[in-house]
Amino acid sequence: MGSEMQSVRSEKAGLNFAFREKLNSVAEGFRHNYCYQCGACVADCPAGNYSEVFNPRLILLKAILGFENELISAESEIWDCTNCYTCSERCPQDVRPIDVIIALKNICVRERKAPQFVGKVYESVMASGITTKMSSLVAKRREEFGLRPVKDVPVEELKKMIGLD
Repeated sequence: MGSEMQSVRSEKAGLNFAFREKLNSVAEGFRHNYCYQCGACVADCPAGNYSEVFNPRLILLKAILGFENELISAESEIWDCTNCYTCSERCPQDVRPIDVIIALKNICVRERKAPQFVGKVYESVMASGITTKMSSLVAKRREEFGLRPVKDVPVEELKKMIGLD
């Protein structure tokens, strides 16, 4: 039995059905209920290959068992996810682990338990419509690689779409 399974097994917490219901109520969060722990999501996961703590299968197991305190925090391993969707492409049950991880991140943000960098990304999106600051160096590098210039994002429309108007 892998060390991650022993870690989950050694927890003294029982099933947290309230957390499971909370996760079920967030968009696509219910999908964790269909995971049968086959491990297909782990095989090609770039975050899992480079992180000692990130494991989408273990995250889903913790969600199934209701380990809210481990998953809903600024220190949670969910923040190591690269959002590449490889896990979802591999899943034979169509669980879409990335959707569950995004739902967990959304709960963290809603409960103000997200890491500080999330606020900085949010501020950048609200100011410019993109997640990173554009500079003349970035524009030059994009041109060198044959990429189109980044278009201005209609920030006011974006704010209306997400209800911040």
